[in-house]
Amino acid sequence: MPGNASANRHAMVEAHSAPSIQLPHPFDQVCRWFPGIRSTEPEPQSPSADLQPDTSPLYPLNYKPAMAFSLFGTRPAKPDPEAQETPAPEPKRGFFDRMKQAVTRTRDTFSESISSVIALTREIDFASLDKLEAVLLSSDIGSATTSEIIENLRQRALRQGIDGGAELRRLLKLELKAVLDRVAVPYSPPITAPEVVMMVGVNGTGKTTTSGKLAALFSGQGKTVILCAADTFRAAAIEQLEVWAERSNVPLIKTRQGGDPSAALYDACTAAKARGTQVLIVDTAGRLHTKTDLMKELDKMRRTAEKLVPGAPHQTLLVMDATTGQNGLQQARLFTEAARVTGIVLTKLDGTAKGGIVLAIAAELKLPVVYAGIGEKMEDILPFDSDSFVDSLLE
Repeated sequence: MPGNASANRHAMVEAHSAPSIQLPHPFDQVCRWFPGIRSTEPEPQSPSADLQPDTSPLYPLNYKPAMAFSLFGTRPAKPDPEAQETPAPEPKRGFFDRMKQAVTRTRDTFSESISSVIALTREIDFASLDKLEAVLLSSDIGSATTSEIIENLRQRALRQGIDGGAELRRLLKLELKAVLDRVAVPYSPPITAPEVVMMVGVNGTGKTTTSGKLAALFSGQGKTVILCAADTFRAAAIEQLEVWAERSNVPLIKTRQGGDPSAALYDACTAAKARGTQVLIVDTAGRLHTKTDLMKELDKMRRTAEKLVPGAPHQTLLVMDATTGQNGLQQARLFTEAARVTGIVLTKLDGTAKGGIVLAIAAELKLPVVYAGIGEKMEDILPFDSDSFVDSLLE
């Protein structure tokens, strides 16, 4: 028995002293198959670790889940929405393109009608001119203006003849431009600032909106502008102009609703002079020429401005709705006689197929169209240009 115990102890010592066999870690075997999974090399084990039990986890502590993979390759990274390219902004349209877009409805009707007139003949005769006369009348150009244009074309046909549709279009352009240029007045800013621009007209034509758009237009030209809320009669008119003032980043001078508009104008003129402002735009209440008390109020405002600023108001712009056609023209004719209007702002030009009202205004009111509203956005107002208008109309 003692011999057997000694033999057993000897066998145990030999077992402990025999070199141990280190089996590969399962993670190491996986890394041999897929080298990309290991983020860093594992630290080498010390020789004394051969006799220590293997207590390492299934995955090393420095394993990064971001290195996850599949049997078909590494997982693609999700695209960063901030890094994605933003679409390039649309280029701004030029003056001619914007005017062309504004008179699209008129041009489509007008050009189609003219094409039908000249389609069946090579040389323009009196019968063709009679048909052209009907086309001009249907575009709200007005009877007097139409008669003048057709008579000039008849005289040209008698003297030299009109050879085809292209020649008729060219001559018609010249006639239309002549009507508009006859009343055009070159712009000359006043010597002493501010330039006072008074907006007048009947209700519903868009005076307040136009005032805000003009403020943004002048401000974009590098001029300093002040808006005056002198429409104290209509509910929410002051609040509406406040919104436009904020959008165009222009200061606003106002008073309470129901207050004296001349008092608001007095404060605005005083502020404009003190600040060295270049343009003062005055939004007035809508009124009819038959309202004697309102027309007297307008005269009072004019006298107030003239006392504070020499020559004011420098421009009195009548705001007209292009969609009202000849009905609006009749109202404007009576209004201009009492309000000393110097020019026309024609709104909603893009919303009518009868843009010929522009020529009727020039011929019958003897006033130039100074600005044209071509949409609802803040930048949708253009200084009117007769060449661009006629070229857009007959392109």
